[in-house]
Amino acid sequence: MENLTIATAQFENRSGDKAYNLSVIEKMTADAAAQGAQAIAFHECSITGYTFARKLNKAQMLDLAEEIPGGPSIATLTEYARRYDIAILAGLFEKDKDDNLYKAYVCVDKTGLIAKHRKLHPFINPHLLPGTAYTVFDLYGWKCGILICYDNNIIENVRATTLLGAQVIFMPHVTMCTPSTRPGAGFVDPELWKDKEANTVLLRQEFDGLKGRQWLMKWLPARAYDNAIYAVFANPIGMDDDQLKNGCSMIIDPYGDIMAECRSLDNELVLAELTPDKLTKAGGYRYIQARKPELYRDIIGAEHESFQKVVWL
Repeated sequence: MENLTIATAQFENRSGDKAYNLSVIEKMTADAAAQGAQAIAFHECSITGYTFARKLNKAQMLDLAEEIPGGPSIATLTEYARRYDIAILAGLFEKDKDDNLYKAYVCVDKTGLIAKHRKLHPFINPHLLPGTAYTVFDLYGWKCGILICYDNNIIENVRATTLLGAQVIFMPHVTMCTPSTRPGAGFVDPELWKDKEANTVLLRQEFDGLKGRQWLMKWLPARAYDNAIYAVFANPIGMDDDQLKNGCSMIIDPYGDIMAECRSLDNELVLAELTPDKLTKAGGYRYIQARKPELYRDIIGAEHESFQKVVWL
């Protein structure tokens, strides 16, 4: 395995404006390729926008969604990937020929679609169906996986994707800065964003506090550390519909250490070079080898009815 250079990005998307969002994706893709990235990851529903979908009926969702790989956005991403010789990971709403709807995240290179993951735990719109499978694929000699936002909050999903061979897990999100039962959670006032230069200090306090990054740091590094994988986290910055998001897209290594992180209040990307040696040197590798599935196979695999409630909805 050779070293792999990956970029992760944050940008302010526009709800339902695919042309605009794809234009930003192209610009950032070109910038990442010029800096030597072999792949760039964008956030959940980066092509379509996300939070506004909670207000859409099924007909509106079907108008927004695309078939994959036959839809125009995959063709556009493939064109970008060919033009800049880089793999691109981005998200959108998917529909199939029977008008079933899914939340999808894709990896595309110059040859076309490499991988597609359907979110296992969707909630933003009641017409979305859950995916039913994990996703592991080859990228430049590395085994990669995809888990979308809430998928990563269920620790079994990360472990299962790892056990299927993933060494890098792409974790696209639209998260943080929403109410929750946990202490300190809540919205960040969108008024602050209208003059973000004047409100930089207040925004950084809100974004980095318990509404945002402090919460993320409670669990995201642990997903990488426990499983000895690289975690590529992507999250939007700025307004997503009526909610203000805090970005901080980052890449975390198998030791649970942040290798690179977006820290501005603007569209931004960062790069990190992934090396194979950390995959086996990190403690999580030894912990996986030491597992005793006979102790907990029946416990973890016991019948259970999935119940998912998102407080801010």
